[in-house]
Amino acid sequence: MHKMVTLTEWTTADYSLNNQATDENRSSEFIDSEFRYTLFPVFYGLVFVFGLAANFYALYVLHHMRESKAMNEIRIYMTNLTIADLLFVSALPFWIGYYAHRGDWKYSDPICRITGSFFFINTYCSVLFLAVISVNRYWAVTKPLVAASSDCWKRGAIISAAVWAITLAASVKFLIEPGVQEDKEKRILRCFEGYHNVNNDTKYAVAATHFLIIGLFFLVFSLVIICNISIARTLLSQPISQPRASTGRRPGGTKRRALRMLCAVVGVFVICFLPHHVVQGPWVLSVLGMKNWRRETHQLLNDAHQITLMLMGFNCILDPLVYCFATTKFRKYIKGHFKRVRNNKNCSRNTLTTAISLKSRK
Repeated sequence: MHKMVTLTEWTTADYSLNNQATDENRSSEFIDSEFRYTLFPVFYGLVFVFGLAANFYALYVLHHMRESKAMNEIRIYMTNLTIADLLFVSALPFWIGYYAHRGDWKYSDPICRITGSFFFINTYCSVLFLAVISVNRYWAVTKPLVAASSDCWKRGAIISAAVWAITLAASVKFLIEPGVQEDKEKRILRCFEGYHNVNNDTKYAVAATHFLIIGLFFLVFSLVIICNISIARTLLSQPISQPRASTGRRPGGTKRRALRMLCAVVGVFVICFLPHHVVQGPWVLSVLGMKNWRRETHQLLNDAHQITLMLMGFNCILDPLVYCFATTKFRKYIKGHFKRVRNNKNCSRNTLTTAISLKSRK
């Protein structure tokens, strides 16, 4: 009987040690998503081309609208959001190269840190500035007299400086710590993909940091939803305007544009940012080896995480669309600019035709 108990205890202990070794190996194993090496270079290439063009043009329009006093505050927020988008776009060639080389970082460690921090800065500057724009529109719709009586330019400058200060302070960690990690199995260098190598002493701190960011995001997202629902309720509760005597049409365009704007802001959050922050929590627990899930679950979470990272990059194309819905002046300036360009082309074509016809008469 004594021998049987001893054998059972030994077998149980051996089984426990084997399980512990398996869990440790699983937590230190790099789970990859092969599809990203084909999809990401193409997607980020398109985002780079269209994002660069859209945001530089948005910056051009916002610069030429600086004379409009009514646009001062929201123009400040839009300009800062555009700069944050351009920071991300400027880092995309390095990430395209990274994925084209199948996750092998061919550049220096400082470039890895800078491009990684640009991704973080763009994400959370976009989240915060879109939230600020929502609060600004809520303030303008529900309390127009109070909003108009304050110093719009000063308020916009102070809030923008605060957003940048918060985001840059949060991104310092990415700049001071090494960004490149060696993948000994494949003998390549990874950029900000070394969570599976985090030791037990720091993994809880890493998880706590991620969950803090997730919690703050949902706090900001709730604020955006509340503001936009309040805007919609205020607009929809307003009485229907009487038709204008001159045109016979109801002046309901302002209400429709405001509703489109809030749909655009919420749409950017839902498409670009919400999926990532829903998946981020379980993914962190998975990659740190803090949950003993099946390998299929770990792989599924990693695949979902990669797709949400891709969706976050889409925001630098969608943000200029928000500008169009946010203000009438922005949209009117674009229409007027394209109309002038088209008229200039027609004028040049007519001038050329006239010159050819005069030469033919001679």
